[in-house]
Amino acid sequence: MSDSAPLELWLPALARFAPDHPLRLRLARADRLPDGPRGYLAGLSHYFGSDGTGLPAAALLREHASHDAGDVPWLCADPCWVQAEMNGARLLACGQLGLSMEEAEALAAPLRPVFCDAGMRLEVTAPDRWQLQLAPGTPVPAFAAPEQALGEDLFQHLPQGAEGRRWRVLINEVQVLLHQHPANAERRVRGLPPVNSLWLWGGGRLPSRVAATHSAVIGADPLLAALAARANVPMTSRTHASVLGAAVGTLVDLQDLPVAEIEQAWWPVIDALLRRQAVQLSFASGERWRHRPWHRWRLWRRTR
Repeated sequence: MSDSAPLELWLPALARFAPDHPLRLRLARADRLPDGPRGYLAGLSHYFGSDGTGLPAAALLREHASHDAGDVPWLCADPCWVQAEMNGARLLACGQLGLSMEEAEALAAPLRPVFCDAGMRLEVTAPDRWQLQLAPGTPVPAFAAPEQALGEDLFQHLPQGAEGRRWRVLINEVQVLLHQHPANAERRVRGLPPVNSLWLWGGGRLPSRVAATHSAVIGADPLLAALAARANVPMTSRTHASVLGAAVGTLVDLQDLPVAEIEQAWWPVIDALLRRQAVQLSFASGERWRHRPWHRWRLWRRTR
């Protein structure tokens, strides 16, 4: 990890902040830096480097939760909601569907034999985080992350060609079983979206080594926690007190929060940090600035 790493706030995409948000004035007076990574997974890959290729989210999450990832490939198989349309299907939600553990296990039960016949084992690590354990040596196609596919045509993101046919057939069988599952009928009665497919992504084996760019992490994201643990970097729960007390070298993850929540609940904390010490402001859309306390006296700089 870098000894010169700043206190860094990882924020949602800049375009989500209103033109008159006070953060915009702080940016106008700060020093612009070269753009950084764009997106959730690209950001995590930037902050945590490993000895493998890509970001094997499934193996990292499984190891952090159950310590049994081993040296075999894993795939995330997260419950999701797919909306059928005239010319295809659209991914509307992935994870965060309000499942209980009991409901998740009930939905997974008829799927386990299907995956078993395909040489895979389905594990429900958490209600919204499921993983597939694959046989050693199983080739894993490049699946799109949920953030890349949300709102888009499902079939654009399925593996193509002869090698992808096995996965397309498997996903289709899963969708048929979930469509018929009584748990989804109960969810519709309660006004909840159905869990009618699984989204496969984040494949690979557990990396033997993970290196971090920061010496401490504050956040609430499970994959961030798994990476921090693998890199032996302490992670603290995200509270006003922990963020306000963040020291140089800490990465503070706020990028998963709605901008309205940042404006209403977090701006006083952010403002206090900006007045007290140098802070790097990094947005999920890639833009980055370095703000120092004396920058607020750059009164000639205005927001556009």
